Amino acid sequence: MTLLADLGPLAQLRAGRLPRRLVQLYAGLLLYGVSLAMLVRAGLGAAPWDVLHLGLATHLPLTLGQALILTSVAVMVLWIPLREVPGLGTISNAIVIGLAADATLAVLDRPDTLAVRGVLMVAAVLLNGLATAAYIGAQLGRGPRDGLMTGLHRRTGLSIRLVRTSLEVTVVVIGLLLGGTAGLGTVLYALAIGPVTQALLPPLVVTLPAERSPVRGREVTPARGA
Repeated sequence: MTLLADLGPLAQLRAGRLPRRLVQLYAGLLLYGVSLAMLVRAGLGAAPWDVLHLGLATHLPLTLGQALILTSVAVMVLWIPLREVPGLGTISNAIVIGLAADATLAVLDRPDTLAVRGVLMVAAVLLNGLATAAYIGAQLGRGPRDGLMTGLHRRTGLSIRLVRTSLEVTVVVIGLLLGGTAGLGTVLYALAIGPVTQALLPPLVVTLPAERSPVRGREVTPARGA
């Protein structure tokens, strides 16, 4: 069990070890965007939320990254009735991941052979787990989709597992109806990202100075998507 500090946005910035945490946050977000683009280029099914983003991009003059940013903003609007408060990591998550995904897609081509595409798919999921652990461990605020999940959990009393699964099934179905692409990569991501993130998280959680640590913590539930 890994406990993270339950801090407000300003307290997150004042909690100490900020330079290390900022580097880890932005490294994690950049790698997250890279991993999403790798999964798309593998062509075997995108991450659940990216099925929706790709679907939107087929109907709007948007790139994948732009659709991701637009969706992140829309999700943060849903935070308002849930009384979730965004932190630096939340805002950065909404922007940096989309920019990194588009930059990677601009230079990464789809492999020619199925075997290489399979390797790229697995590497993307593993890298995404590492990236997720890095940005969560920086303790600078949850991502937009994570906040929606935890806010609905708190407001409805439903389990995190049920809320997260319901959200992901919903966005995949909507994405497919809009023309997004799901497949083996989508299933692999959904099944593997939680265990991979949980395994990599402990060494990446930045320990905050004792005198500034909160009196309580919360158990981490690894995110499945930005």
